[in-house]
Amino acid sequence: MTLIIKTALPNGALHSKHKASDGYYTDCFETEVDRDVSLSQFVEAFYTSRLFKCERFILKYTIKRQSTDSEAKQIAYGTRTYFAAWMMEDRTETQLLMCDISATTKSWFMVEPLSGGSTRLRFGSVVCPKTGQKELPPLVKPLLRFHDLYSKMLLKGAVRRIDQLT
Repeated sequence: MTLIIKTALPNGALHSKHKASDGYYTDCFETEVDRDVSLSQFVEAFYTSRLFKCERFILKYTIKRQSTDSEAKQIAYGTRTYFAAWMMEDRTETQLLMCDISATTKSWFMVEPLSGGSTRLRFGSVVCPKTGQKELPPLVKPLLRFHDLYSKMLLKGAVRRIDQLT
C-alpha cells in the first residue's frame, strides 16, 4: 500500500517562494517508491494517470483545452513548455513547476533519489490570492481539505502509473 503524507516543503522547493504570509496556500505531499524514478518518468506517470485523465477530460469541455498522452510525455521530458491548462514556469533536473493559464494555481513535482535505489516523489500545489490581495477568497479556504485529498489521490495514481510504465 502506498503511504502518502503531507509534509513541509523541502529546502529549495521551486514553489517555496510563495508564502502563507503573502496570502498563498502551498503544500507538499510525498511518498517513496522502491525503484529509481526520474523527474520525467514521474511527470509522465502523473499526467497520464487514470484520475488525471478525468481532469483532462473536464478541461477539454470546460475551458476548451484538449491534451494528449503524447503531449504529457513531451512536457515530462522537457520538449514542450505547455500542457493542457498549464505552462512550465521553472524546471531543474529534479523539479518542475507548472502554472495554470489564469495564474491562480501552480503544480510542483520533485524527485529525490534515496539509498538502495528508492526514490522519494513529491507533489505540491500553490493556490494564489487574486492580484493585489493578501489572502485567498473566502470560498476557496473550505475547499482546501478536498484539495488535499485530491492531491493525495493524484500522487497515488501516479505511483500506480509508474508501475505500468516501467
